[in-house]
Amino acid sequence: MQATPEIWGGVECSIIRLRNRWRDELSETGHAGRLDDLDRIRQLGIRTLRYPLLWESISPDNIETADFAWHDKRMPRLKELGIEVIAGLLHHGSGPRYTNLLDPAFPELLARHARRVAERYPEIRRFTPVNEPLTTARFSALYGHWYPHRRHLPDFARALINQCRGVALAMRAIREVTPHAALVQTEDLGKTFSTPLLGYQADYENERRWLTFDLLFGRVDRGHPWFSRLIDHGIPEQELQAFVDEPCPPDIVGVNYYPTSERFLDHRCSKLPAGASVGGNGRHHYADLDAVRMHLPLGSDGPEPRLREVCARYDRPVAVTEVHHGCSRDEQLRWLNEVWSAANRLAGEGKNIAAVTVWALLGCVDWNSLLLRKDGAYEAGAFDVRSPSPRMTALGSAVREMAGGAGLKHPVLDSPGWWRRDTRFFSPPFETTAERSGGGDARKVLILCKDAALGNAFCRIAAHRGLEFIAFPANQLDITEPHSMRRLLLKYRPWAFVHAATPQRAEAGPVGSIGTGNGPADCAVLASVCAAAGVALMTVTSDALVGKTLTDRLVESSPITPASGIRNLNAAAETMVMKHHPAALVIRTSAVFGPWNTADVLSQLLDEIAADRSLRLPADAVCSPTYLPDLAHAALDLLIDGETGIWHLANDGAVSWSDWAREVAQSAGLDARLVLGDHGRGVLAPAALASERGQLMPSLASGMGRFLRECDVRWNKTSAALGS
Repeated sequence: MQATPEIWGGVECSIIRLRNRWRDELSETGHAGRLDDLDRIRQLGIRTLRYPLLWESISPDNIETADFAWHDKRMPRLKELGIEVIAGLLHHGSGPRYTNLLDPAFPELLARHARRVAERYPEIRRFTPVNEPLTTARFSALYGHWYPHRRHLPDFARALINQCRGVALAMRAIREVTPHAALVQTEDLGKTFSTPLLGYQADYENERRWLTFDLLFGRVDRGHPWFSRLIDHGIPEQELQAFVDEPCPPDIVGVNYYPTSERFLDHRCSKLPAGASVGGNGRHHYADLDAVRMHLPLGSDGPEPRLREVCARYDRPVAVTEVHHGCSRDEQLRWLNEVWSAANRLAGEGKNIAAVTVWALLGCVDWNSLLLRKDGAYEAGAFDVRSPSPRMTALGSAVREMAGGAGLKHPVLDSPGWWRRDTRFFSPPFETTAERSGGGDARKVLILCKDAALGNAFCRIAAHRGLEFIAFPANQLDITEPHSMRRLLLKYRPWAFVHAATPQRAEAGPVGSIGTGNGPADCAVLASVCAAAGVALMTVTSDALVGKTLTDRLVESSPITPASGIRNLNAAAETMVMKHHPAALVIRTSAVFGPWNTADVLSQLLDEIAADRSLRLPADAVCSPTYLPDLAHAALDLLIDGETGIWHLANDGAVSWSDWAREVAQSAGLDARLVLGDHGRGVLAPAALASERGQLMPSLASGMGRFLRECDVRWNKTSAALGS
């Protein structure tokens, strides 16, 4: 037992079969091709790593053959770095193509793979033969999401028993090679709550959630509530008795826990949130909802009560084996801090909490859809792999602090996570839970709203993310006066200042194209004052800096050759900001549009078309339309990460002004023929924004689709979204 839990790490490594295609997270996050990721992980201070030696990748076609070439490069490097491996052999998979979770030979085949790994790498002392057997059995054989795509209780039971038997046989084979090898068994242990009517169903699911561990501990005997159920589902009694006669208790009980792991079953159809999916159990119809969004007694949900349950149930060390949140950077930090704090409180009480594992260090792809959709939806972790080389995020900095024995101290932690804010509820609370809201002394962000659209976007997104902020309209704050700026910073003591600038008319685009309108001297004063006060500064400027041809793409290092008054001002403003505040963050963006009726360029164009007025727009001037919510989210993430210098943020995709207006008009149910292309205007046109530092924004199609669905204004009620 140790007073302070260790910090472990993990690499999202699922190989999931979806009918006849496969998803491989190591390939999709790029880790498969980057050996130096291991050095990055070690730089975080991590000395124990959950790492894949997956059956599907080593013996994909035949259990008699194995290819360890990829692993033979990585295992020695991990040893050199002083990182102990917890070897994962099957991670949400159903095994290679020659078997599956329902195959009677599955357990023995897995054991053969396990022995081969142990023989190949005798230095490995900890193993997770199967990650989350119960969860995988539910998703694959009860809900039909993953292969073999079944939806029947007997298939669920067989998939669970096969996996747990596979764990036992695998550890037996491993220990014949490495006698003192330890089993680190993982499972999601989210609890189920319900309305009183559905209490029986909640009890059923809460008994079921322990099955992985109860089977391995040899507890599923005749007195266990699931003994007879498993027999009723077709599992022979002698198979269950084998677990009792020869238990394989985990050496470390691994708990995987997420903000929405806990569920609430609700039969009250008239009170369900919009869009809730109603199912049933053959006896009652009900919805399965996120418990965190329901009004539960204080202290009944969250990581601490679940860890207490595990410690009380099993006399073994407990580790949190996955901590990850696919959300904004501030929420990721808050979630890690909450789990870490809970683990330390329990360890301080004498509970045997071995470790907390920062999962998905390199992020993950499409887990928001359980990998069912191939959207390329990326969630960053300690590193963001969308940059040319994985870029450390604020989460990575936090891990390094924790591994070094320091507490987390980022200003965003002054406010609670969304799962602790009253805005999370499906229905308003009866009374404000003040103990869950941020304190009045929370460190703040100051937002100067020189531009209504930009300022409105940053304020809305900051509020949505629970960031404490104070907004100032342009006429209420004079950044040209250094004394008043110093007094302002002394009064509010912000940790960051967001300068949302003023749009101007760009030469090649319509009114509403974004430019800054910042005077270089104004920016110099602002930057100097913020730098002297140690306040992070983010300012938004324009892509309208360079004379370019239609095919040019402007990246951060592209030479700036101003050709007009506005462009000269923009370039000079950027220069002044970086000169007087070298750690400032400068965001260049383009052609912003948003859903809040903020008179942005796209809304103005659609207003004209809806009024049956024709428009002439450049057909040979390319722009990079930028959806304001995406811009604000990405920019705030970079600010929290402590990024500096120039970053280009625009939705991924470029289009001419005329084509863009025509496409959105058609999707909104308007007459796209009213948009006329204007060729050869004789001016140098802004080109598409691209980034050499990392494409952080979703696709343009995604942004436009969400604009049409979420916009406060409906130009035509029959409008159809472009796509998600």
